Amino acid sequence: MATHGKLRRERGPQAEYETQVKEMRWQLSEQLRCLELQGELRRELLQELAEFMRRRADVELEYSRGLDKLAERFSGRGGRLGGSSREHQSFRKEPSLLSPLHCWAVLLQQTRQQSRESAALSEVLAGPLAQRLSHIAEDVGRIVKKSKDLEQELQEELLEVVSELQTAKKTYQVYHTESMNAEAKLREAERQEEKRAGRSATTVVATTATAEAGPLRKSSLKKGGRLVEKRQAKFLEHKLKCTKARNEYLLSLASVNAAVSNYYLRDVLDLMDCCDTGFHLALGQVLRSYTAAESRTQASQMQGLGSLEEAVEALDPPGDKAKVLEVHAVAFCPPLRFDYQPHDGDEVAEIQVEMELRDEILPRAQNIQSRLDRQTIETEEVNKTLKATLQALLEVVASEDGDVLDSFQASPSTESLKSTSSDPGARQASRRRGQQQETETFYITKLQEYLSGRSILAKLQAKHEKLQEAIQRGDKGEREVSWTQYTQRRFQKSRLPRPTSQYNQKLFGGDMEKFIQSSGQPVPLVVESCVRFINLNGLQHEGIFRVSGAQPRVSEIRDAFERGEDPLVEGCTAHDLDSVAGVLKLYFRSLDPPLFPPDLFGELLASAELEAVAERVEHVSRLLARLPGSVLVVLRYLFTFLNHLAQYSDENMMDPYNLAVCFGPTLLPVPAGQDPVALQGRVNQLVQTLIVQPARVFPPLSLLPGPVYEKCMAPPSASCLGDTQLEGLAGENEPEMEAGTPAQEDDLEGVVEAVACFAYTGRTAQELTFQRGDVLRLHERASGDWWRGEHAGARGLIPHKYITLPAGPEPCTLPQAPLGIPGDPSGHRRHYLVPASPERHVEVDKAVAQTMDSVFKELLGKTSVRQGLGTGSTNSPSPGPRSPKPPASSRLGKNKGFSRGPGAPASPSASHPQGLDSPLKPH
Repeated sequence: MATHGKLRRERGPQAEYETQVKEMRWQLSEQLRCLELQGELRRELLQELAEFMRRRADVELEYSRGLDKLAERFSGRGGRLGGSSREHQSFRKEPSLLSPLHCWAVLLQQTRQQSRESAALSEVLAGPLAQRLSHIAEDVGRIVKKSKDLEQELQEELLEVVSELQTAKKTYQVYHTESMNAEAKLREAERQEEKRAGRSATTVVATTATAEAGPLRKSSLKKGGRLVEKRQAKFLEHKLKCTKARNEYLLSLASVNAAVSNYYLRDVLDLMDCCDTGFHLALGQVLRSYTAAESRTQASQMQGLGSLEEAVEALDPPGDKAKVLEVHAVAFCPPLRFDYQPHDGDEVAEIQVEMELRDEILPRAQNIQSRLDRQTIETEEVNKTLKATLQALLEVVASEDGDVLDSFQASPSTESLKSTSSDPGARQASRRRGQQQETETFYITKLQEYLSGRSILAKLQAKHEKLQEAIQRGDKGEREVSWTQYTQRRFQKSRLPRPTSQYNQKLFGGDMEKFIQSSGQPVPLVVESCVRFINLNGLQHEGIFRVSGAQPRVSEIRDAFERGEDPLVEGCTAHDLDSVAGVLKLYFRSLDPPLFPPDLFGELLASAELEAVAERVEHVSRLLARLPGSVLVVLRYLFTFLNHLAQYSDENMMDPYNLAVCFGPTLLPVPAGQDPVALQGRVNQLVQTLIVQPARVFPPLSLLPGPVYEKCMAPPSASCLGDTQLEGLAGENEPEMEAGTPAQEDDLEGVVEAVACFAYTGRTAQELTFQRGDVLRLHERASGDWWRGEHAGARGLIPHKYITLPAGPEPCTLPQAPLGIPGDPSGHRRHYLVPASPERHVEVDKAVAQTMDSVFKELLGKTSVRQGLGTGSTNSPSPGPRSPKPPASSRLGKNKGFSRGPGAPASPSASHPQGLDSPLKPH
């Protein structure tokens, strides 16, 4: 019942959002129809004017009777200008509504006043004026078509932004649900801990009677405390993800509202101006020419011509635009703003700048401010060019009819008019027409740049204002949070370095499919780590993947990955973004064989030439289905990340096309023997299709299991156990309380359980294959490097360097401490249990002990320096109490160390204690 209630609550905002989007789509379609209607209206008007001029020339020879019939004919019929649309009828019934239609009505009225025309006027009407009207009709049709295409492109971009808002909203809802679930589990763990503590207090007298019960009770309580700590860490991680997702949702919300407002209040008006470009001026010039001809032929018609002149002077493009907007107010009025819709009781309705996000949001706000300044200057320059181009275009349009009256000479006879038909001015008119078309094309291009830049300015300004408000609120809240609390949270979030892995296959320059099979990483570590680093630090970085990094730094990061290390966990800052991006491109560029086999190159390029997007995507998807599943998982991961990166093109200036230019030669190199210059454009178009449509090109998770890219990632944090293992730990407390002493049947039989530290793939049938965290049963020692044992019912050889043995002669029956090893390339962690007892010292080899000693000495030295600086320079309280240096044995007992065989890789917890090697960097 609670689930149905929750669905009903969520269905209301979702239905409102869908209705709002549906209304917006209807408005956009109505706008296109209205623009097309206005263009058709002008073309029909020009066609009737041209037809009128030709008929008028014929009628001029028949004098007043034929002229009167002509006027009555056009006054009495509906004609193409009337049409069947209600909008046409409305404009025709009210001729004064639009200035061109008003001119048409005055022209008919003046025609009735005329009774005779001379042969010269007949030649003028049938010649230059009719031809000019045909040219205007062509110009109107062409410019209306281009304006309509431009408006469709702007509408598609607007709907795409609205669709991204829905995606951001869903992402926010998913992460908020995970945060609430993690919080519920934390509360449950805290209640269990309280119950366990209560039971411990009531049984204090009974347990003191037994000497060995004390360690068990203490161990049980410690495990309960660790359970709460792990749940707390997981809750903080999910809460951070939820906050980032909510921030992105709010930013997308502000961006969408700004884009919608900009489109409805600015872009639509400019597009209407574009449709009217030169039309009113050209029409006025034709009618002025007609008026001049009439004035020369018949002075008695000056009164009627004066009325027509007034109508021509009343041609008002802004007024006509206002009248059209008034008549079609429903289609052109801006829609309601998109309101923030909190998910399932979330009361936060504003962007939050928490301590963990401050290092990310402050640079982002600065980058947006810089981008705003540059974009403002660029848009102003484009606007200046646009105005100058419009003025030049209008001058060209106005100059075309300057020589129409030259056809008249002193004598109005037919012979004199024929003598002027060979005027060389026709060639000049042809040149002017070509110049007009070139200027018109340039004007449309600059208008597109201006509208695009203004839209980007509106979205960036909205984001910047939101971030500035959040930063100001964060500055006030920061003074209420002590630096000690922040550093403690930083310590809790610090991540243990990844243990060095030994790869059987080459990473850079090798076969990726064989590497995945050998290493057990569905997505190679270099891809996963670089993508996570860019997600956390570089989504808004301007020119990401376009600017090359420092070659020494790229080589250093590459060599670390080759050794199996993860150099991006620590030691890298935002200044290394270009180098990290270069390492990612270098990895894919050096693969042998490449991700896309050469035998698919021709078919993939052929599919890129398909014009229909749906057909192109379907064809590419069928071709990529031939690739191995492991390669498809990596491609899906990569292109989903690039799609997410392109969504920040307003800030990083890397749209899908720019990213395709960067990754085209890297992912799809042109085979030898083919012209790279001729084919590179098609390659980039194919890669751009993969970036824009990753969800449609690649199989979903249900058909292709494997890691999937997450838009909102949290920084690498301390490893923690999964929910299943945590519940198992909590469930073990009760049996241990009832049992007096730990015992295990395997111990009696000589079988010892060990835990796998690293994944291992058997090279022969005698060697067992296992993953990190698997529990292995050891029967006997086969040699110095091998054990005989079993795993999952299979018996075979187990390498000694890949496992962890329990301390002392006892098997793994002591209280177990969690140790997380980052292993899943998708960002998830695999966990296993290693024995750790607070009551006994664990044996650690000499190398690990020396490493830990050096780490503690360095930390104590840094602590003394900080305390000395703090007391000598300021009177602020110290970050926290510092305990004196403990003895080596106690340090080993408190750090989750474990014994290992000689030559085994060092444990992460032994070589780098959690959170102690992360230097504090105050803001």
